[in-house]
Amino acid sequence: MKLTLFAGLTLFAVGYALFWISNQRRSSNSTTSEDPGTGIARPSWFQAAIGFVTNFFDTLGIGSFAPTASIFKLTRMVPDELIPGTMNVGHTLPVVVQAFVYISIVEVEPLTLCVMITTSVLGAWLGSGVVSRLPRRPIQFGIGMALIVAAALMTLSQLELLPVGGQSLGLDGALLIAAAVGNFVLGALNTIGVGIYGPSMIMIALMGMNPRAAFPIMMGSCAFLMPVASSRFVRGRKYSLRPAIGLTVGGLPAVLIAAFLVKSLPLNTLRWIVVAVALYAAVVMLASAWMERKRQAD
Repeated sequence: MKLTLFAGLTLFAVGYALFWISNQRRSSNSTTSEDPGTGIARPSWFQAAIGFVTNFFDTLGIGSFAPTASIFKLTRMVPDELIPGTMNVGHTLPVVVQAFVYISIVEVEPLTLCVMITTSVLGAWLGSGVVSRLPRRPIQFGIGMALIVAAALMTLSQLELLPVGGQSLGLDGALLIAAAVGNFVLGALNTIGVGIYGPSMIMIALMGMNPRAAFPIMMGSCAFLMPVASSRFVRGRKYSLRPAIGLTVGGLPAVLIAAFLVKSLPLNTLRWIVVAVALYAAVVMLASAWMERKRQAD
């Protein structure tokens, strides 16, 4: 099963990279090219540094979209309407590398891995039409509150005030079905910009699995989703080229450094990181819901 996943990831990654390069060559004189007529776009050191920092923390499970969007917004590096496309296009290949690394070095039951990756992709494909029509703010608020509750439960477990698992590398029966349904929903929510890392880590940990097992599952899910989504941004030229290349160039080495750090962390430390990730994601989600409400009021 792992070999099948690796083959699929390779096809997705190579196909996406070739599509990106060929599309950029054809549109070298368009508004997305920072070097008209040459097809060459060299990112600045700062743009590459953004890619390194955001993908380093992304590999730890914290996520890259929120900090990247914040930096782009604060520095006015990328127009608001191009931020989603730039993030998707630039972070895709580092996420694919994350999936390769974690599927290779982190043990997880192959059936659980394949089922959850498949359902997340199906969620993005089949559920996007339904989820995209739902109001964004209630979704953000609901997930934010759910993450706070989940983080509280994990904290109580860490303090040995609640019983919890934490060693299993796979699921079966009703738990596998529940996890598959959860990943289906998360895959659908990912299509409207709701990151799946925090919710996925919490869901897997609360089901009694080893928190490390969350990494190949959630990164594998995103690695299959993002090339498809990013290709749409590339085709529509809805991204900024140099910052996107900076995210990719800086992100690739950051993934390798952070991945082996996660592998060496003690399980107890990793569980506290899961709690921190959940609280961070909850704050970001609730802040987004508040900003959405403010925009609607204005």
